[in-house]
Amino acid sequence: MHPVIEVLKAQKQGRKIGIYSCCSSNELVLKAALLTGKKTNSYVLIEATANQVNQYGGYTGMKPADFVAHIEKLADEVGIDRKKVVLGGDHLGPLTFSKYDEEKAMNEAAELIRQYVSAGFTKIHVDTSMKVASDDPDTRLADEVIIRRGIELIRVAEAAYEELKKKDPAAVHPIYVVGSEVPIPGGAQEVTEMEVTKPEDFINTVELYRSNLSKENLSHVWPYICAIVVQPGVEEKDDGCTEYDRNKAADLMKAIWQFDSLMFEGHSTDYQTKHKLREMVEDGVGILKVGPALTYAMREAVFALAYAEKIAYRGREEEQSHFVEVLEKTMKNDPGNWIRHYHGTEREIEFKLLYSFSDRCRYYLPREEVRDSFEKLLNNFSSGVSLALLSQFLPVQYTRVREGLLENKPEALIIDRICDTIDEYMFATRQQEL
Repeated sequence: MHPVIEVLKAQKQGRKIGIYSCCSSNELVLKAALLTGKKTNSYVLIEATANQVNQYGGYTGMKPADFVAHIEKLADEVGIDRKKVVLGGDHLGPLTFSKYDEEKAMNEAAELIRQYVSAGFTKIHVDTSMKVASDDPDTRLADEVIIRRGIELIRVAEAAYEELKKKDPAAVHPIYVVGSEVPIPGGAQEVTEMEVTKPEDFINTVELYRSNLSKENLSHVWPYICAIVVQPGVEEKDDGCTEYDRNKAADLMKAIWQFDSLMFEGHSTDYQTKHKLREMVEDGVGILKVGPALTYAMREAVFALAYAEKIAYRGREEEQSHFVEVLEKTMKNDPGNWIRHYHGTEREIEFKLLYSFSDRCRYYLPREEVRDSFEKLLNNFSSGVSLALLSQFLPVQYTRVREGLLENKPEALIIDRICDTIDEYMFATRQQEL
């Protein structure tokens, strides 16, 4: 049984179990997720977004098959059973092709979906909520258009799965997630008040998908549509987040119990407290997606090491990595990945560049100059970090090092800090009980 279906069945049996989805392509974040899965003997759900990984390489340079190979390599290095690792595709549709008219955008989206399913991704978020060039920019995209395009892509996914089965008879049938009442991948571009999805809008989406699948002779696919994306009223901000309020979401959450084969998927759950996350799972959000909060934890640890380096290498500036300065300069020289997201005075934007919870830093970590600086930082602490400096800048990790629970190596320290954030999702989902 697909692990997501296991979660769904547990939910409908009254067991307050969910699963978190690691939405990141950062290698240290991925290792942290895999190590947590190994430690807890639980499933690890990892998702790539359409702008990270696509048929043209995305901003990671990886096509879907490349990403699968990358994850399998990391899983083997960590020592977790590959069967415990579930791969998903997030916001698969015309998102990265919206500059084209419908025919070309949908053809590109179809190839995107085909490559994901053919590569072995088994959790497919079909998202056709965005407009393409031929859509009227001044008119709301009709639900019927969104559903028609979504079903078109589901048909492509089903055909790709049938081809995959010819090569691998044991291939797992993909499960589908539909809907997208959330900001675009990467986060909101403007500060707006979060509105909880209206129950009637959620129910309308469900009924449109079910009836149109039947009209298109795809009724057999309905049991594989396991989750609907809704907005439960959460979103990260530059300095915090809009917290989940179960009272405001009560009517929406009641609506999910009308459907035995569906649960909610929650996007942008970053920076919620572990108790708010658990409330979401208890209320019917079976899948909690998290991305920026994980790379933010990584950045915190890397910055801590960079500040420790300034003290350890005081008076030897030429030997320092100057990681923070290199990252900031790279971001300022190429503002494309943050300029639509950060607003305010020059001083406010400078602060947000490095410390905003929306963490646009993550888009610059693969850059050559940033990567080279990072490697120099790691090398400078290859023999470990002074316990005094470790206590000063990473006190939790310091304690674990002193107790013999953690190796005093820079990569291990960074991964452990990321695991602290993952542990909050493990608390919320109880997924180790699956």
